[in-house]
Amino acid sequence: MKKVAVTILFISAVYFLSAQQKFEPSLQSFADNYKCPDWFRDAKFGIWAHWGPQSLPGQSDWYGKQMYMQNFYDKKTKSYTGKPHPDYEYHLEHYGHPSKVGYKDILPLWTAEKFDAEALMKLYKRVGAKYFVSMGVHHDNFMLWKSKIHRWNSVEIGPKKDIVGLFQAAAKKEGLHFGVSEHLAASYNWFQTSHGADKTGPFAGVPYDGANPLYEDLYHPKSEPSDTGWLTTSRVNQLDWLKKVDELIDLYHPELLYSDSKLPFDTIGWQMLSHFYNDNIQNNNGKLEAVYNCKQGDSNSMWVHDIERGLNDSISIFPWQTDTSIGPWFYKKKDAKYKSATEIIQMLVDIVSKNGNLLLDVVQTPEGDLEPVVVNILEDIAKWTAVNGEGIYGSRPWKIYGEGSSVSEKKESGPFGGSKDFRSKPYTQADFRFTKKGENVYAFCMARPTNDVKIVSLAKNSKLIDKPVASVEILGVKEKLAWKQTEEGLVVAKPAILPDSHTIVFKIGFKK
Repeated sequence: MKKVAVTILFISAVYFLSAQQKFEPSLQSFADNYKCPDWFRDAKFGIWAHWGPQSLPGQSDWYGKQMYMQNFYDKKTKSYTGKPHPDYEYHLEHYGHPSKVGYKDILPLWTAEKFDAEALMKLYKRVGAKYFVSMGVHHDNFMLWKSKIHRWNSVEIGPKKDIVGLFQAAAKKEGLHFGVSEHLAASYNWFQTSHGADKTGPFAGVPYDGANPLYEDLYHPKSEPSDTGWLTTSRVNQLDWLKKVDELIDLYHPELLYSDSKLPFDTIGWQMLSHFYNDNIQNNNGKLEAVYNCKQGDSNSMWVHDIERGLNDSISIFPWQTDTSIGPWFYKKKDAKYKSATEIIQMLVDIVSKNGNLLLDVVQTPEGDLEPVVVNILEDIAKWTAVNGEGIYGSRPWKIYGEGSSVSEKKESGPFGGSKDFRSKPYTQADFRFTKKGENVYAFCMARPTNDVKIVSLAKNSKLIDKPVASVEILGVKEKLAWKQTEEGLVVAKPAILPDSHTIVFKIGFKK
């Protein structure tokens, strides 16, 4: 009887697990079975630690590639300049020639001695983030987790810490959803500069350290001449990517996974994605709570489309995400430019009104803490979300996303669009964005009003509403407002005291 009982239990367990294997590695399976989870739709705002050893030199983004560029290729002119990249010159001055002192030698110098995941997560929760994303691996092929298959990782080298694990534990403690980003798919060709050599000067023809077979597992094998795209065509490299990303999934079971590309490598990418979704189901009692972000917007029903430094220009049927940075992607010692709290809040409101989320990179120093200027920006955002988050979190788009000249004028959309400088023209108090939650509509006045406000979309004869307005309040204002609903719009008298913010939120209720 005991053997029979054990056999039944075993069969039941196998059946239960197989029943959870909902996704097959095919686009059809993703289209048939995927639905964006409510937690992501409700969250609206996430913070990202786009951080790693490339922070150490303080030259901002792509140091690992550009330090090997004696002849700088200018993307704007699409030609070689014949001049060294500033990162090459910096490396030569501060570390040595890349044939002798390469990126591998930067890695042990990055010790992240002030890194405190718990302190950061407490701050990010107070700022209003509902999910947090840790860098897993950037294009530099250096893993920020305790890898069993790759020696170039943050536990063995540099900080001697499991960065992903520490971030995950801290996020869980604060009740934040947790994700990781992988930029590895582009690494194989991105790092090919390390296989080169100077064309001129005393080191002309001397190979950089990436050409040394001893370090091939960091810099990758030399690509075929025809393999020059953002994503490698090498099957060997593609399988290497799959093995490493699968390890990240298996060790940490993240709720969100971000790829810095379209879904990589066709059928190999399908294998990864089905594994990610199925792993999530198994770790959530049979319920899919996974979000996969990639930059492929033609299949929003299969994942969540991510737009880097850009945005949609209308309400999307499917949830989507903008990822951008509070400043440069990586720490920059000099001349770093940061967005103001007002710009970030306006960006968040505009994105949410169109059914999107904002994932904001908060720049960490090489040591792992935050600069005072960054902390001050975050504190200002925290003040705003504490008062106005009611109109953001858990909301859904209204019938239109906004009104005013910022809606009627031609807008940039897509990646690397408006959110770089988000908006060249300042908003006026006639510019509004809308969300809906329950029976209430929230109207976000995108510029601090200097006199009475008129919301045209809520006029008495507006086709957008089928019930008269019953109540109007400003979040954070106790004063009873004077208002009237006319045929021209909902007119609200400016109160004596407004909240200390550039973006004011009106909560509008309707008669039942």
